[in-house]
Amino acid sequence: MRKAKIICTLGPASDTPGVIEGLIRAGMNMARLNFSHGTHEEHRRRVETIRKVAKRLGTPVAILQDIQGPKIRLGRFDGGQLLVKQGQSVTVTTRNVLGQDGVIPTPIKTLVKDVAKGHEILLDDGRVRLRVLRVQGQDVQCRVEVGGVLKNHKGLNLPGSPMSVPTITRKDAVDLAFGQEVGVDYVALSFVRTPEDIKKARAHVAKLKTPLIAKIEKPQAVERVEEIAAVADGIMVARGDLGVEMPLARLPAIQKHMVSAVNRMGGLVIVATEMLESMVANARPTRAEVSDVANAILDGADAVMLSGETAAGKYPIEAASTMACIVEETERGVVKHQHHSPSSAPRTWAPAWPRRPWRRRRSWALAPSSPTRRAATRRASSPSSGPTRASSPSHRARWR
Repeated sequence: MRKAKIICTLGPASDTPGVIEGLIRAGMNMARLNFSHGTHEEHRRRVETIRKVAKRLGTPVAILQDIQGPKIRLGRFDGGQLLVKQGQSVTVTTRNVLGQDGVIPTPIKTLVKDVAKGHEILLDDGRVRLRVLRVQGQDVQCRVEVGGVLKNHKGLNLPGSPMSVPTITRKDAVDLAFGQEVGVDYVALSFVRTPEDIKKARAHVAKLKTPLIAKIEKPQAVERVEEIAAVADGIMVARGDLGVEMPLARLPAIQKHMVSAVNRMGGLVIVATEMLESMVANARPTRAEVSDVANAILDGADAVMLSGETAAGKYPIEAASTMACIVEETERGVVKHQHHSPSSAPRTWAPAWPRRPWRRRRSWALAPSSPTRRAATRRASSPSSGPTRASSPSHRARWR
């Protein structure tokens, strides 16, 4: 039986009952709703569909609400996109305009306070790079260092620059209230920087005492990951923005450090972003992607997550099925290695497993195995002690 869980992001490619059923049958344990996109009514329909299909199949599926947080995004472009070329002069503006002819809009008014001459601005996960020339009023004049095509609402990152946007924005507060209304099982907090960010967010989920997953996407959070893990109900290694905010070459070591640290604390840890990215367009993953998923499991991840692969890709069900297969084969190989190898033989795989026996895999109800998770203990009992808030209704799900 597969131990590590699979999280699938829902979106345009996976909105129908048929595809959702296919994802569940393929191995989806948790459905992620990305509140950076979509309306409340769209998400409500997804929640209702997930619960209806999961109930019919008799398979528990948890629902993760992933709020946008202080993510800086672009506005809209005339025709839905804008081509910018290397060496071109462009203007990033906080004015409420439609992007066109070298004008790139963003609704974040504080941008002009957060950048200065010489700063780098990265767009669309670093695919497009700008260099700030000057700041004038509501406009930031830039030179394009790496060109590309920009599309509506893509991300904007300011590596090395402070962010004056609060962790919980007004939009987030409204979204969290909606999540409490429909009864999501987990909330993922984007761009967590300090333990205080988690503590402040607790007030927004007090109605249902919803467990909070801290997404580690900023250098400040990497440095304080153990402090954050001590007050959160879980950690997500969110490699997308983290790989933009920090040098890409450091990402593998950072991932292993964070997973190992949270493992030692008995915490829940998820590894996410571009795990099977090529399956957005192809029916088979690359060898490197297969190794990436397997190594996340060997590191000690409790769950691995699919994003665009299931939200907007051509092969959402195949992506989920492929990930389930990789996880199962990796776990089987580890158990076989443990069973057949002499105890004195050197281990060539990550040392997280000896600290994390299979039987210690936690439930979706977050039954904790460590004193550091006292907050979670108050909210969830162990699976053997009866139903909890997260597992008693038919649509709730547990790690099992």
